[in-house]
Amino acid sequence: MAVRTTCPYCGVGCGVLASRKADGLVVVRGDPDHPANYGRLCSKGTALGETTGLEDRLLTPMVDGVATGWEAALDRVAHGFAAAIDRHGPESVAFYVSGQLLTEDYYVANKLMKGFIGAANIDTNSRLCMASAVAAHKRAFGTDTVPCEYTDLEAADLVVLAGSNLAWCHPVIWQRLEAARRRRPEMRLVVIDPRRTATAELADLHLSIAPGMDGVLFAGLLAELDRRDVRDDAFVEGHVDDMAAALEAAHRVAPDLAAVARRCGLKRADVVTLADWYARHDRTVTLWSQGLNQSTSGTDKGNAIINLHLLTGRIGRPGMGPFSITGQPNAMGGREVGGLATQLAAHVDFGDSARTEIVRRFWRAPRLATMPGLKAVDLFDAVDKGQIKALWIMATNPAASLPAADRVRAAIRKCPLVVVSDTERRTDTTDLAHVLLPAAAWGEKDGTVTNSERTISRQRAFLSVPGAARPDWWIIKEVAHRLGHGADFAFNGPAEIFAEHAALARAVVRDLDFGAGDLDYDGLEPTAWPFEAKARPFADGRFFTPNERARAVPVVPRQPMQVTSLELPLVMLTGRYRDAWHTQTRTGRAPSLTGHRPEARLELHPSDAERAGVGTGDLVRAITPWGEATLRAEITESIARGTCFAPMHWTAQQSSAGRIDALVAPNVDPISGQPESKAQPVAVARVVTGAEGFFVSTERREAPAGALYWSRRRVVGGWLVEFALPEGASEPAALARALVVGGDIEWLEYSDPIQRRFRAVARQSGAPVLALFVNEALPRDWLAGAFGTNGIGARELLAAVAADVGDGPLVCACFGVGEGRVRTAVTGGARSVDALGAVLKAGTNCGSCRPELQALLRHHVEDAA
Repeated sequence: MAVRTTCPYCGVGCGVLASRKADGLVVVRGDPDHPANYGRLCSKGTALGETTGLEDRLLTPMVDGVATGWEAALDRVAHGFAAAIDRHGPESVAFYVSGQLLTEDYYVANKLMKGFIGAANIDTNSRLCMASAVAAHKRAFGTDTVPCEYTDLEAADLVVLAGSNLAWCHPVIWQRLEAARRRRPEMRLVVIDPRRTATAELADLHLSIAPGMDGVLFAGLLAELDRRDVRDDAFVEGHVDDMAAALEAAHRVAPDLAAVARRCGLKRADVVTLADWYARHDRTVTLWSQGLNQSTSGTDKGNAIINLHLLTGRIGRPGMGPFSITGQPNAMGGREVGGLATQLAAHVDFGDSARTEIVRRFWRAPRLATMPGLKAVDLFDAVDKGQIKALWIMATNPAASLPAADRVRAAIRKCPLVVVSDTERRTDTTDLAHVLLPAAAWGEKDGTVTNSERTISRQRAFLSVPGAARPDWWIIKEVAHRLGHGADFAFNGPAEIFAEHAALARAVVRDLDFGAGDLDYDGLEPTAWPFEAKARPFADGRFFTPNERARAVPVVPRQPMQVTSLELPLVMLTGRYRDAWHTQTRTGRAPSLTGHRPEARLELHPSDAERAGVGTGDLVRAITPWGEATLRAEITESIARGTCFAPMHWTAQQSSAGRIDALVAPNVDPISGQPESKAQPVAVARVVTGAEGFFVSTERREAPAGALYWSRRRVVGGWLVEFALPEGASEPAALARALVVGGDIEWLEYSDPIQRRFRAVARQSGAPVLALFVNEALPRDWLAGAFGTNGIGARELLAAVAADVGDGPLVCACFGVGEGRVRTAVTGGARSVDALGAVLKAGTNCGSCRPELQALLRHHVEDAA
């Protein structure tokens, strides 16, 4: 029987029906009754069944690299933290946690650090994605309350997406929006993004704004609406403070739309069109995400958007509002229980002395923290300076994902005690730990998560917990016991933890409302808070400030902290790929997800590529004062001149030099502490290679010795590794033999010395175990499944006999459709995305490939013309 649970990826919070068959196969499908997705899943959710294997799982506690039992590992953690606290005080220890944790895990960690250790040094990787939106909400509304729901996107007449590639980053919401546009063709969609993303491909209006200038645009729109008398004066007078100051600041920034267009690098006509649509459509939703948040002025950008909605009264009603969409599956739940260093549980601020006292009494906390702790970037600076003596990292990978990642990695290496709770044995961060604690993974644990529209859903176990793995809440509870706080952490399961969380929320009487009575935890249906009132936040015009009035915030836009120069001429944008998630510890397990973008690419505009002497497929080095990375060049006009784009997903586990956050300066928003990851000046240089090649193997293997570059990914039946060699490298035959060692290995080889081409296949017991190709212009897709159930023989591999029947680069991950079949279908007469879907099924499941299908159709028409 299928178990109702929730997807572990993005903040959409899709419902999932999951089951395990007798043969061990995990089957996943969308929950048709869940209000977030109504049965839809994206490519990542569809492939969840491929990610539940135990290869490379951390299944036993380890201390100093040696497997041990729980008692010894927990004693080491507790002793280390207690010693640091006794000698250096509670500020000498820290937790760094994650939006991947369940609410119950988050609650117990926050209670231990802030209530019983007595410091607020617990921060979360949500600081990297949502902190600016949180700060903007609190400045405007008094609390971190998201006022919108997904249905608002479907009911709106105008949807403006700012800094959001919704089609790739929140595909199920994109599907819902696309369906609404098909039902109501008069709906308008605007995308504000420096790149022409998959989302922008299908927009009615795309504003390719200069990086970092969103605050100018929204301040300009505020001033323009005021000039046009597009205001709800009754709403402002009755419910909003400081609007006059906000308008005065906006008029100084933007005396007219021509000035706005110049500063933003936009056409005046496009800015006028956007202003016309804002003026015309009462039902307007402005949705923003990391493109705005990841900025040294991210909080101001959020408030600039909120100001627009306060001026026009477009908030608290269906089809309208400022909507910050969450990146992680439980970033919202973490915010509810105080996972950020800047607040206590139940959305209580440190400055709210009355409610802080309620929290102290409720927890019976002997030494409740009274001031904010260290935010993420500051926390690891403190680690680097030796101020943090014991650090516990849970369910996240800061050695790869924080800005200035090389410095962060060095700082963690210096810390006297590093504890890491994780599901994975090998990550950039677990490699640095003194103590590794095996955590239960998705499908093995129970709890709750809160999605972007405040809906709380259950995650339920449908797999047995493997090895010695344990839920995170249990691990934290056991350490609390050893620190002498057992009576206050006597939880027997997640239901008891959530009940305490809900009771605390009722006690402090803030925006969080989980109902007046006890919850049926086991039978909890997906429900958005407020539970009891069942009302849309701010529908009555009352906010959570002391006078119950919203605050408009005067915004003076700032440029990014760093600017380009002769030495660093390009602005690097960073972001996500469609089928990858974070640092690929889960999506990297699924062969169906690794083919769409098999290597990390640096997208460059043709004019910038020509200046750098770079062509498509070349290896390029991106360089900043903080670090460098090597990626594969993609030359495209979808990126604006003077900018480039790199993905955030590659770590030292997947690539020799793909850790893109190593290049990003640790500059942060002064209010939210969120890093500026979207405006990093870089230099780009072509990498000169002596030879390039790839191999596929049944086992995970390292790249050839001395490789300048390598990138590794899972494929059906094994692994595929791309590599580049320097000039003067060893002969390919010697390199190949060094990859597979064994007395019973038989080699088949082909060499063309004139063309410097080389092929080799290693057989063991008659079956191929490795196939290597050097300087061969062969497609990869035909080889990626060579060692799967329909494996290719060794001689066929050597001859590459199937290379001509490959399907080309992957387009649709759900049905494994590549560009080859798409082009064949178009040539055969398919002239729409729906027609392609009818022939190939491509685009009919998650829909996130539909923009790419549309682009292929357009290119075919252009080529024919």
